[in-house]
Amino acid sequence: MRAIAIGVHDWPVIAAGLDGLADIYTPVAVLHQHRVRAASPAAQAAGVRRGMRRRDAQGLVPQMSIIDHDPARDARMFEPIVAAVEDLAAGVEVVRPGLCAMAAKGPARWHGGEVQAGQVITEHLTAVCGVDAAVGIADTIWAATLAARDGRIIPPGHTPAFLAGLPAGVLGMPELTDLLIRLGVETLGQFAALPAGDVGARFGVEGLLAHRLAAGRDGQPLAPRTPPADLAVEAGYDEPLERVDQAAFAGRILAERLHDRLAGRGLACSRLLIEAVTAVGEELARTWRHDGLLTTAAISDRVRWQLDGWLTHRNRGGNGPTAGIARLRLTPDGIITSGGIQTGLWGEAGEGRDRAHRAAVRIQGLLGPEAVVTAVPSGGRGPAEQTVLIPWGDEPAPPLPADRPWPGALLEVPPSLVLTRPEPIDVLDVAGRPVTVTGRVRISAPPAAIQWGPGRHRVAEWAGPWPVDENWWEPEIASRVARCQLVLDDGRAILTVLASGNWAVEAIYD
Repeated sequence: MRAIAIGVHDWPVIAAGLDGLADIYTPVAVLHQHRVRAASPAAQAAGVRRGMRRRDAQGLVPQMSIIDHDPARDARMFEPIVAAVEDLAAGVEVVRPGLCAMAAKGPARWHGGEVQAGQVITEHLTAVCGVDAAVGIADTIWAATLAARDGRIIPPGHTPAFLAGLPAGVLGMPELTDLLIRLGVETLGQFAALPAGDVGARFGVEGLLAHRLAAGRDGQPLAPRTPPADLAVEAGYDEPLERVDQAAFAGRILAERLHDRLAGRGLACSRLLIEAVTAVGEELARTWRHDGLLTTAAISDRVRWQLDGWLTHRNRGGNGPTAGIARLRLTPDGIITSGGIQTGLWGEAGEGRDRAHRAAVRIQGLLGPEAVVTAVPSGGRGPAEQTVLIPWGDEPAPPLPADRPWPGALLEVPPSLVLTRPEPIDVLDVAGRPVTVTGRVRISAPPAAIQWGPGRHRVAEWAGPWPVDENWWEPEIASRVARCQLVLDDGRAILTVLASGNWAVEAIYD
């Protein structure tokens, strides 16, 4: 799909200037996590670059003004520009504050071609909003955003060639980029030439997404579908929302409702349509696009930014609505069916997860890949086989599929603790004789007690045995065991296994 991207040069600095915080023609830098996110033309002329540390930037320009990154401010100031683009094109999606995109087919047909459409839009933004915008056109939205940096129009079918010569750093994934450069992969073309299977095995899902982008394919790894009508959420307000703080609170409640509705169905969305109706019947709508999945916080932020943009420009006498918001509706788009989306160990996707990932990669660099591992479900009959440890960052592909039938596996509630090394025990009957299991899977006598280390415990209840006879056709690797569940007199429940005539505790139930 041909796409048009509209980007405003040095947008965070311009937004700060429009908000009365800075002059874009003086040395100004916008910082995020102590690094330069954007710099004014004057600062760039002095050598300040994106990604530079604060101390290094101030070393080049001691008198430079420093402004903190504020996405809410950027979104608020960007709203009139998106509205101006919508004067000439429909279906505009906000990628991030300072950058929006749309399908090229409609504007190109209406204005007589893609070049003409881009020229008309930029001239309109200069006349109405007083900003210098750049247009990029390519076969994918991500490629179009890169083309917008230089105002380039990539002919149909030439997007892979355009991307091939770009440095790997344009992916915007610092950890992945650093690793690629250390491996000798310095351009997108070299990265795209790698087999997708090898990329997935080495770099995981993030690497596969980057590989698709580098190859000039759609960056969305999963195919979106049209959302069912009942996924949208809306709310009406007897007293129209006039103030930004009122709208932010109402928008957060609605965002949480939407996320809960999606999560309850195992779904997530990558685009969000925000619609509002004012007290006098004006209808407002804006679509926000996100590269990944929109979490509760991400949905809430975009709703707050959008409502802030609408109400702020109304209160300032701009081109926003003329009355307060009486009804608000959120509609998810780009719906993705998930195999069980859940919050990660370090919270939702964001800085916490990224910091944890960077720390894990550093540890692996010092101690080896096996120093940091993650557990993934696997196939098998014993509890120790049903979970395997994969090096952090590798594709979570277990050696045996977990969704196959595994005759002999215990299908009840799994144990809470699986011992790394089974602990040997003696299982005894009432007379104190060892309990055995015959070749016909018959237990010699009911278990009455066990000797576990220095302690002796009475068996209150027991169940089994459950036999497992694996690889009987290959004597070298054949395995034949029997398992029993025992409840001890102290209330503990354990899973025991008999192999080669010896009993052991394999797992413990909570």
